[in-house]
Amino acid sequence: MTEIKGLHAVIELCNQLLDNVGCEFVGLALQNEVGPDVRWHYASGNLNDKYERITVRFGKGIAGKVISSGSAMIISDFPNKINGKVTDYPIMLAEKLVSSYAVPLFFNFVPKGVLLIGNREKYDFSEEEQESVKEAAHSLEDVLKGHITL
Repeated sequence: MTEIKGLHAVIELCNQLLDNVGCEFVGLALQNEVGPDVRWHYASGNLNDKYERITVRFGKGIAGKVISSGSAMIISDFPNKINGKVTDYPIMLAEKLVSSYAVPLFFNFVPKGVLLIGNREKYDFSEEEQESVKEAAHSLEDVLKGHITL
């Protein structure tokens, strides 16, 4: 499994994002070094530790879909207007999130991680908030690139 060695910097970046955007949850998921599965490695603003036990297949769940597509994903009113079943979104269920915005993290030009922000009520993330998440994702890529072997 992928091990995060620069964890202090990751925690700091996620906590800053939580404060700067004013969201209720920030999560970081990474694809395992071996195999296609994706696991949530860190969360800030979490209600419990269920995120630590969530593993999704490549292409499944928010993390798997963002990694497989290499593009951002936004949900503003979960579980309404989603593709697939509610159970396809375990991080939304575990954290009682209603809205989320997730962006891919790229390593060697390949999407291998996800940075997700969320709220526990219906919410539309502004362009500025989305830009803040993208900037934080780039910072995380820089912090993690020396620590992740792909």
